[in-house]
Amino acid sequence: MPDSRGLRSLPSVASLLASETVREVLRSHPRAVVVDALREAVGVARAAAGGERVPHSREGWSERILSMLPGEIASRESLPMRRVINAAGIIVHTNLGRAPLPAEALAAVLETARGYSNLELDLATGERSSRLSHVEGMLRALTGAECAHVVNNNAAAVLLCLAGHARGREVIVSRGELVEIGGSFRIPDIMAESGARLVEVGTTNRTRLSDYENAVTGQTALLLKVHRSNFSVHGFTEEVRAADLARLGARAGIPVMEDQGSGALIDLAPHGIPGAASLRQALSAGPGIVTASGDKLLGGPQAGIILGKEDLVAPLKKHPLSRALRVDKMCLAALSAVLRLYADERRARERVPVLRMLLEPEERVRVRARRLVRAVRASGGELSLAIERGGSSSPFRIRGFRKRSWKSGCAGGRFAWSPGSGKGRCSSICGPSGTTRSRSLPGPCPPLTDPRTMGRVGATMNSVYRLANSLKHRERRCAAPARRTSEGVPGEYGELEQRSWSGCSGARMPRYLRDGALGAPRC
Repeated sequence: MPDSRGLRSLPSVASLLASETVREVLRSHPRAVVVDALREAVGVARAAAGGERVPHSREGWSERILSMLPGEIASRESLPMRRVINAAGIIVHTNLGRAPLPAEALAAVLETARGYSNLELDLATGERSSRLSHVEGMLRALTGAECAHVVNNNAAAVLLCLAGHARGREVIVSRGELVEIGGSFRIPDIMAESGARLVEVGTTNRTRLSDYENAVTGQTALLLKVHRSNFSVHGFTEEVRAADLARLGARAGIPVMEDQGSGALIDLAPHGIPGAASLRQALSAGPGIVTASGDKLLGGPQAGIILGKEDLVAPLKKHPLSRALRVDKMCLAALSAVLRLYADERRARERVPVLRMLLEPEERVRVRARRLVRAVRASGGELSLAIERGGSSSPFRIRGFRKRSWKSGCAGGRFAWSPGSGKGRCSSICGPSGTTRSRSLPGPCPPLTDPRTMGRVGATMNSVYRLANSLKHRERRCAAPARRTSEGVPGEYGELEQRSWSGCSGARMPRYLRDGALGAPRC
């Protein structure tokens, strides 16, 4: 319980503002920022008084509060969005901003944003033009579409298509494709907002062409196929191919729409990446409309791309929602620069970061991974190496890539870092029963968003792209000794089995860094 005598000496914000130290600070920082920082520092000092020895003099309190002031001011004046090291093992990571842009796109954004531009101006005639004219032609040429439209993301593209073609009418979709994407956004919810009526067919694991055919009525406006980008269903399954659905639509006189999702402009299947058909391949299967994201496998900025037949896509450009969902000049500048790289597929593979990372040979990645391991060991850490490919745009494990790891009693888990406490928490699935256990790690663990840490390993880690579980085993010693398993395969580290989490004063446990941003609340 706080010492009331000590708290009575706590200085007010007004008295602190009158001190010479704070007056000096006010010469270089806005008053509003300093006042807010002082209030926060006073609040922190008051809250902390219950668990520690408190000063009994105003001078002691002032010294403690003013020592926190520089950090509080810095946190308010620094940009909230900052660069981080992606060691999650997921190249197209929504929490980390999805696709990093190529240098050409960054240059185009800077050139466009720093002054005026011909965003909606035809320089040849001096007349007003469409802002989409900067990308429409390239999209048609790269995909074979009759018409192209661009809005601000793929969910917006789906919403616009449903509102434009199916408001007040029925849209048929397989139950196995009623997906939920990040942030709890669901296809049924988007459909409800569009005004279309959802008609589910089939079951979660099996949907046949006859299910669609039997559900067609005079109120059916669209047949919809949705790419399951973040999960896969295996076993006793059946689904209808887009080409078969397109033939059914042609017989019934009903447009077919496919949410392709990934936005890939080149076929990645020959490189061992399944489930990532190119936009040209998707359109050639016969759907009248195909939608996709610009910031996934295409490797561009956030955008929703709508491709397809002229009579289906062109009316959407005049829909009222198109204005609400339109892209800005910086998005168009970046997208046009990225699309221009795809005119030469070899150049796109070299210059578009997402493609370069996905298609880089395993051995080259392994060399950089070993370099990273050496760098982290030199700084006192401990790592093991595993290389695997997969992710949000393709949930499948890629053939031909071996995963090498070692056991420590845990099948999986997450590591969370708390910058304020200097401690982490490991939540893992442990033991044969699969029970979940969670435990705080008592020792300090600097986040990899710390500039000092980034300076040591950032240059190396930023180039290690496909390490789905690569930073898997940074260790801490445990009071309960680990023993070698009888079935363990000898290796660089050996295979270890954790006997118990209890009694650990700094547990020897894996820290899984595969679910998000390093240094963020979830890694």
